[in-house]
Amino acid sequence: MKLKTKWSKADNWALAKRTLAYFKEYKYRIIISFVALVLVSLSTAGTAFLVQPAIDEIFINKDKKALAYIPFLVILLFGLKGLFLYINEYLLSYCKIKVLGRIRRELYAKMTSLPLRFFEENRPGMLMSRINSDVGMLSSSLPKVIELIRHIVTMIGLLGVVFYRDPFLAALSLVIYPLAIYPFIYFAKKLRKFGRKAQVIGADMSNFLYETFGGIRVIKAFAAESKENQNYILENSRMINIALKENRYSHASTPVMEFLGSIGIALIVWYGGSQVIAGHSTPGTFFSFMAALILLYEPVKGLNKVNVAIQKALAGAERVFEVLDSPELKIEEGGKHELEPPFESLRFKNVTFSYPGAESPAVRDITLDVKQGEKLAIVGPSGSGKTTLINLLPRFYEQQEGEIYLNGRPTREYTLPSLRMFMGIVAQDNFLFNTNIKSNIAYSMDDVDENKIIEAAKAAYAHDFIMELPQGYDTVIGERGVKLSGGQKQRITIARALLKNPPLLILDEATSALDTESERIVQKALDNLMRERTSIVIAHRLSTVLSSDRIIVMSKARIVAQGTHDELLKSNPLYRKLYEMQFLDETSSDILNQPSEI
Repeated sequence: MKLKTKWSKADNWALAKRTLAYFKEYKYRIIISFVALVLVSLSTAGTAFLVQPAIDEIFINKDKKALAYIPFLVILLFGLKGLFLYINEYLLSYCKIKVLGRIRRELYAKMTSLPLRFFEENRPGMLMSRINSDVGMLSSSLPKVIELIRHIVTMIGLLGVVFYRDPFLAALSLVIYPLAIYPFIYFAKKLRKFGRKAQVIGADMSNFLYETFGGIRVIKAFAAESKENQNYILENSRMINIALKENRYSHASTPVMEFLGSIGIALIVWYGGSQVIAGHSTPGTFFSFMAALILLYEPVKGLNKVNVAIQKALAGAERVFEVLDSPELKIEEGGKHELEPPFESLRFKNVTFSYPGAESPAVRDITLDVKQGEKLAIVGPSGSGKTTLINLLPRFYEQQEGEIYLNGRPTREYTLPSLRMFMGIVAQDNFLFNTNIKSNIAYSMDDVDENKIIEAAKAAYAHDFIMELPQGYDTVIGERGVKLSGGQKQRITIARALLKNPPLLILDEATSALDTESERIVQKALDNLMRERTSIVIAHRLSTVLSSDRIIVMSKARIVAQGTHDELLKSNPLYRKLYEMQFLDETSSDILNQPSEI
């Protein structure tokens, strides 16, 4: 489920149409903007047109009437041009901001609705870049297209003035312009190519920084600051190199266009000047022509700049629609039935699941029944398939064979929200958000009474340490709960599960990362959580599951034994080996932790 570029060889027009469709709902604002754009272009052409009467009537014929009205017309034209330019740019910016928000919402909604496998195969920095950088580039497409049209309309108006003043001279001046078509196309292709590469490298850089700052404790623990600095220098060099190449072509295009324009202007000055000297034209006509031609150069140069921006916008569009339109990126789909409490039964029937690209299944031909109110434990060596098995329950992954039945119905037939709210999952490394404790406990639950939050915290043995914090339940705990200890974080997640009040509870090595003292407190909280609930417990430390109603032993993706603790000690060599290894470790640990009598 890795992202693959769909649009890399697509027709630019198809990609542009897909992009511009987002602006359709703002068509009336765009129409007004377009009318304002035409008026701006006409104002520019009108300014060039006024040069001829200004020179001939005022400076040569010394006409006082012309002196009275021509300066007024100049002020009027520039005033109207400024007004219409404001209307044009304001409305386009409004549409751009609105579309930017909409595309980001759609992209975020699509990404968060994709299966977990998508996030395992695509780096967070790259996904962040799609939403932030790529969408920003894409949303500028319509304003740049309108700007392109503005330049074209301005050129048409100025060409009208040029041909009106001197058709032959106009034709002569335009001989050179077709030569600009080739460099225009050449630079467009280069800028599109480097724009696409720049986005990919920018995403790599975002991911590098995300991992660096997220893993700063590990970096410091291994004194790897210098090594990571060298890695950053390499990543930064890649970004600099592609930016320099993009910069080279971006800035080379303008001098090329200017040089070609200078050839045309030189020919015009030579021919036009000879016409004035010979008395075949007036100075006003010539300077009006020249003014229009000089003003014509600005939209021609503007076309090149707009082309640079449009190529970047198309590069961003490729990467955005790669996510939105890819048939391979299918959002998670649930059934139509709502799963309602209470828990009645759970059955795994011949369930087999393999990770993509894996040589062998992670769980193979699992058949298992869980009864109402039962405390079921799953144990086994690392890699035996324990966590994978329970991740199939909330449909984080989809089994390739077999079926899972919950309350008599396949889990595929339930809506995903009802299925997942039916379960409470407490894992070894639960995620806490960078907000206050109250919001973390009541996550995804709206309008929860504060007293219920406090009750859940008390049952999770978290209330006392929360009240010792500077702002109590309103204390912001930092990213991933960095301001709390491991045991405190785990008790917050247990409080969250208690408040959720799920009929089915899943504990995935919930205490394995804690020290002995923290484990004892958390275990008390877990006992409160499991009371009167059906529970499935995956445990690394067998001492935490000795009181389970039934223990499942897994090895090499299969269930190899099940029974009570006493039954398994007698009948299953693997379970007995696991127990003896941990019993010796824990006994040694207890001896080492005893206070010295010396």
